[in-house]
Amino acid sequence: MSRWAELTGGGSGAEYASRFARLADSGVDVHGEATLCASLVPAGARVLDAGCGTGRVAIRMAELGYDCTGVDLDVSMLAEARRRAPEMSWIEADLATLTGLHGFDLVVAAGNVIPLLAPGTEPAAVRALAGALRTGGLLVAGFGLDAAHLPIPPSVELAEYDGWCEASGLTLEHRFATWDAAPYEGGGYAVSVHRRPL
Repeated sequence: MSRWAELTGGGSGAEYASRFARLADSGVDVHGEATLCASLVPAGARVLDAGCGTGRVAIRMAELGYDCTGVDLDVSMLAEARRRAPEMSWIEADLATLTGLHGFDLVVAAGNVIPLLAPGTEPAAVRALAGALRTGGLLVAGFGLDAAHLPIPPSVELAEYDGWCEASGLTLEHRFATWDAAPYEGGGYAVSVHRRPL
Protein backbone atom coordinates (compact mmCIF):
# COMPACT_ATOMS: atom_id res chain seq x y z
CA MET A 1 0.00 0.00 0.00
CA SER A 2 1.29 3.48 -0.84
CA ARG A 3 2.04 5.98 1.89
CA TRP A 4 -0.61 8.19 0.24
CA ALA A 5 -3.28 5.49 0.64
CA GLU A 6 -2.27 4.96 4.26
CA LEU A 7 -2.52 8.70 4.86
CA THR A 8 -5.86 9.32 3.12
CA GLY A 9 -7.65 5.99 2.88
CA GLY A 10 -7.94 6.53 -0.86
CA GLY A 11 -11.08 8.61 -0.65
CA SER A 12 -9.96 12.22 -0.39
CA GLY A 13 -10.41 13.34 -4.00
CA ALA A 14 -13.32 15.73 -3.49
CA GLU A 15 -11.76 17.26 -0.37
CA TYR A 16 -8.42 17.70 -2.12
CA ALA A 17 -10.03 19.38 -5.12
CA SER A 18 -12.05 21.69 -2.87
CA ARG A 19 -8.94 22.77 -0.97
CA PHE A 20 -7.18 23.86 -4.15
CA ALA A 21 -10.32 25.54 -5.45
CA ARG A 22 -10.48 27.60 -2.25
CA LEU A 23 -6.81 28.55 -2.61
CA ALA A 24 -7.36 29.63 -6.22
CA ASP A 25 -10.46 31.62 -5.25
CA SER A 26 -8.42 33.44 -2.59
CA GLY A 27 -5.91 34.57 -5.20
CA VAL A 28 -3.16 32.02 -4.57
CA ASP A 29 -1.32 30.91 -7.71
CA VAL A 30 -1.91 27.15 -7.78
CA HIS A 31 -0.26 26.65 -11.16
CA GLY A 32 3.44 26.96 -10.33
CA GLU A 33 4.18 23.38 -11.40
CA ALA A 34 2.53 23.84 -14.79
CA THR A 35 4.27 27.20 -15.32
CA LEU A 36 7.70 25.71 -14.68
CA CYS A 37 7.04 22.69 -16.89
CA ALA A 38 5.78 24.94 -19.67
CA SER A 39 9.07 26.83 -19.53
CA LEU A 40 10.98 23.61 -20.17
CA VAL A 41 9.21 22.23 -23.26
CA PRO A 42 7.35 23.96 -26.12
CA ALA A 43 3.58 24.06 -26.44
CA GLY A 44 2.27 20.96 -28.17
CA ALA A 45 4.73 18.71 -26.34
CA ARG A 46 3.47 15.43 -24.86
CA VAL A 47 3.28 15.58 -21.07
CA LEU A 48 2.60 12.79 -18.58
CA ASP A 49 1.33 13.95 -15.19
CA ALA A 50 2.48 11.09 -12.96
CA GLY A 51 0.51 10.87 -9.73
CA CYS A 52 -1.85 13.40 -11.30
CA GLY A 53 -4.37 13.40 -8.45
CA THR A 54 -7.32 15.58 -9.36
CA GLY A 55 -5.61 16.67 -12.57
CA ARG A 56 -4.69 20.20 -11.55
CA VAL A 57 -1.31 20.25 -13.33
CA ALA A 58 -2.36 18.30 -16.43
CA ILE A 59 -5.52 20.34 -16.93
CA ARG A 60 -3.62 23.61 -16.68
CA MET A 61 -0.97 22.41 -19.11
CA ALA A 62 -3.67 21.29 -21.53
CA GLU A 63 -5.11 24.81 -21.32
CA LEU A 64 -1.65 26.10 -22.27
CA GLY A 65 -1.60 23.92 -25.39
CA TYR A 66 0.10 20.71 -24.25
CA ASP A 67 -0.93 17.14 -25.08
CA CYS A 68 -1.45 15.78 -21.55
CA THR A 69 -2.15 12.40 -20.01
CA GLY A 70 -2.68 11.82 -16.30
CA VAL A 71 -2.03 8.67 -14.31
CA ASP A 72 -2.84 7.91 -10.68
CA LEU A 73 -3.76 4.96 -8.48
CA ASP A 74 -6.28 6.84 -6.29
CA VAL A 75 -9.71 6.37 -7.89
CA SER A 76 -11.27 9.19 -5.86
CA MET A 77 -8.69 11.63 -7.21
CA LEU A 78 -9.14 10.38 -10.77
CA ALA A 79 -12.89 10.79 -10.44
CA GLU A 80 -12.36 14.51 -9.81
CA ALA A 81 -9.96 14.76 -12.75
CA ARG A 82 -12.45 13.04 -15.06
CA ARG A 83 -15.27 15.25 -13.80
CA ARG A 84 -13.27 18.41 -14.49
CA ALA A 85 -11.85 17.34 -17.86
CA PRO A 86 -13.70 14.32 -19.29
CA GLU A 87 -12.13 14.84 -22.70
CA MET A 88 -8.62 14.19 -21.39
CA SER A 89 -6.88 10.84 -20.94
CA TRP A 90 -6.84 9.64 -17.31
CA ILE A 91 -5.27 6.28 -16.49
CA GLU A 92 -5.63 4.29 -13.27
CA ALA A 93 -2.27 2.64 -12.62
CA ASP A 94 0.48 2.12 -10.08
CA LEU A 95 3.57 4.10 -11.08
CA ALA A 96 5.84 1.28 -9.94
CA THR A 97 4.32 -1.13 -12.48
CA LEU A 98 3.47 1.39 -15.20
CA THR A 99 3.86 0.02 -18.73
CA GLY A 100 2.75 0.88 -22.23
CA LEU A 101 3.35 4.63 -22.06
CA HIS A 102 6.19 5.91 -24.23
CA GLY A 103 7.41 8.93 -26.14
CA PHE A 104 6.62 11.71 -23.68
CA ASP A 105 8.59 14.94 -23.88
CA LEU A 106 8.13 15.61 -20.18
CA VAL A 107 6.98 13.61 -17.18
CA VAL A 108 6.05 15.61 -14.09
CA ALA A 109 5.65 14.20 -10.60
CA ALA A 110 4.40 17.05 -8.43
CA GLY A 111 2.74 17.08 -5.02
CA ASN A 112 5.18 14.84 -3.13
CA VAL A 113 4.47 11.90 -5.43
CA ILE A 114 7.86 10.22 -4.93
CA PRO A 115 7.90 10.12 -1.09
CA LEU A 116 4.23 9.06 -1.01
CA LEU A 117 4.79 5.89 -3.04
CA ALA A 118 4.65 2.48 -1.41
CA PRO A 119 7.86 1.86 0.56
CA GLY A 120 10.45 0.09 -1.54
CA THR A 121 8.76 0.80 -4.89
CA GLU A 122 10.44 4.15 -5.51
CA PRO A 123 13.27 2.84 -7.73
CA ALA A 124 10.80 0.90 -9.90
CA ALA A 125 8.56 3.94 -10.22
CA VAL A 126 11.44 6.18 -11.28
CA ARG A 127 12.53 3.51 -13.78
CA ALA A 128 8.99 3.35 -15.21
CA LEU A 129 8.75 7.14 -15.49
CA ALA A 130 12.15 7.29 -17.20
CA GLY A 131 10.93 4.61 -19.60
CA ALA A 132 7.96 6.76 -20.56
CA LEU A 133 10.28 9.52 -21.83
CA ARG A 134 11.46 9.95 -25.39
CA THR A 135 15.17 10.37 -25.90
CA GLY A 136 15.97 13.89 -24.70
CA GLY A 137 12.83 14.04 -22.55
CA LEU A 138 12.66 15.46 -19.03
CA LEU A 139 11.54 14.05 -15.68
CA VAL A 140 10.53 16.86 -13.31
CA ALA A 141 9.84 15.93 -9.69
CA GLY A 142 9.22 18.17 -6.71
CA PHE A 143 8.98 16.82 -3.19
CA GLY A 144 9.64 17.56 0.45
CA LEU A 145 12.73 16.41 2.25
CA ASP A 146 11.82 17.24 5.84
CA ALA A 147 8.85 17.19 8.21
CA ALA A 148 7.95 20.80 7.43
CA HIS A 149 7.33 19.96 3.78
CA LEU A 150 5.70 16.53 4.06
CA PRO A 151 2.50 15.10 5.58
CA ILE A 152 4.48 12.00 6.64
CA PRO A 153 7.94 11.41 8.12
CA PRO A 154 10.65 12.06 5.51
CA SER A 155 11.44 8.96 3.46
CA VAL A 156 13.51 10.05 0.44
CA GLU A 157 16.86 11.85 0.30
CA LEU A 158 18.04 13.74 -2.76
CA ALA A 159 21.17 11.63 -3.19
CA GLU A 160 18.98 8.53 -3.09
CA TYR A 161 16.58 9.95 -5.68
CA ASP A 162 19.47 10.99 -7.93
CA GLY A 163 20.78 7.44 -7.68
CA TRP A 164 17.46 6.00 -8.84
CA CYS A 165 17.44 8.46 -11.73
CA GLU A 166 21.03 7.64 -12.70
CA ALA A 167 20.27 3.92 -12.58
CA SER A 168 17.33 4.62 -14.92
CA GLY A 169 19.57 6.36 -17.45
CA LEU A 170 18.77 9.96 -16.47
CA THR A 171 21.15 12.83 -15.79
CA LEU A 172 20.51 15.79 -13.49
CA GLU A 173 20.07 19.03 -15.43
CA HIS A 174 18.56 21.50 -12.92
CA ARG A 175 17.64 21.61 -9.26
CA PHE A 176 15.41 24.32 -7.84
CA ALA A 177 14.18 25.14 -4.36
CA THR A 178 10.66 25.97 -5.55
CA TRP A 179 8.44 25.65 -8.59
CA ASP A 180 9.30 29.32 -9.25
CA ALA A 181 12.80 28.08 -10.19
CA ALA A 182 14.58 29.65 -7.23
CA PRO A 183 18.08 28.16 -6.95
CA TYR A 184 18.41 25.20 -4.62
CA GLU A 185 20.93 25.87 -1.86
CA GLY A 186 19.85 23.19 0.56
CA GLY A 187 16.59 23.10 2.45
CA GLY A 188 13.50 21.03 2.88
CA TYR A 189 12.04 21.08 -0.63
CA ALA A 190 13.58 20.47 -4.04
CA VAL A 191 12.41 20.38 -7.64
CA SER A 192 14.70 18.19 -9.72
CA VAL A 193 14.92 18.15 -13.52
CA HIS A 194 16.53 15.04 -15.00
CA ARG A 195 16.99 14.37 -18.71
CA ARG A 196 17.07 11.17 -20.72
CA PRO A 197 20.20 11.88 -22.75
CA LEU A 198 20.25 11.93 -26.55
